[in-house]
Amino acid sequence: MKIAITGGTGFVGQQLTNALVKQGHKVFILTRSPDKHTETDCVYYIGWLSEVYQPEKSLPKLDAIINLAGDSLFGYWTKTKKERIINSRIRATKNVLNLIDSMDQKPEVLINASAVGFYGTSETESFTEQTTVSGNDFLAEVANVWEDTAKHANEFGVRTVFARLGIVLGKDGALPLMAMPFKLFVGGKVSSGEQWMSWVHIHDVVGIIIHAINNKNIKGPINVTAPSPVRNIEFSKHLAQVLHRPYWLPVPSFAIRTLLGEMSILVLKGQYVKPQKALSNNYTFQFTKIDTALRDIF
Repeated sequence: MKIAITGGTGFVGQQLTNALVKQGHKVFILTRSPDKHTETDCVYYIGWLSEVYQPEKSLPKLDAIINLAGDSLFGYWTKTKKERIINSRIRATKNVLNLIDSMDQKPEVLINASAVGFYGTSETESFTEQTTVSGNDFLAEVANVWEDTAKHANEFGVRTVFARLGIVLGKDGALPLMAMPFKLFVGGKVSSGEQWMSWVHIHDVVGIIIHAINNKNIKGPINVTAPSPVRNIEFSKHLAQVLHRPYWLPVPSFAIRTLLGEMSILVLKGQYVKPQKALSNNYTFQFTKIDTALRDIF
């Protein structure tokens, strides 16, 4: 297949590209800086998001587009930062839609990234793709706007999938930041430790996305999470064990709020999300337990 990826130079995008190439596919990475990258026989870099570039003239007929582009959530959430988070996702997604519109032969599927933040936070409720009422915090707003923009691909006859990512665990991304206190011998639960963490190993993120490309029954939201969410206290204990470090110093919530501001919701709150659609469409998880996932990574 021929597959285009936006955000292809990021953590998830790189892992996805490597997996697709190993399967024999050709990958076209849409980037603002195509000249900074070296092409191979299977990976091509196409300029976009600038009037200088005309990606529609450089791309072949595509089988799929995967849209991962968007400004990082990490950083103090000032008004300007929050605008960048939302506007970067809207702009990239609208450009993907314009690209599809310009194509005589449309791709079969658009996989558009989203997040389990769609559901809001809770320590008592559980969420699946059948949950249609979203949360009311900033992360839910971001997910809603992102999905509402991407769903217009349906108007072109393109099957559209919203990949609602959980906490992606791998050698890059959020896990190194979470592991740092433990490596410095000051690790422990965060706040009460009761907040749910709907995690997923990077290998399963890649696996579910590829499964969604190949499975025409999958459309709309799909939760990209492992089938066994854990509370922060359990996650922290397993992380300490894997790193051979003590688990003894709880981090108070007021310290996290002081340090991170509104972004502290990423650490202090969570949601219990089940990957019902992936399981019902016969996806086989490589990592279902947090201890084996962490051992594999470290």
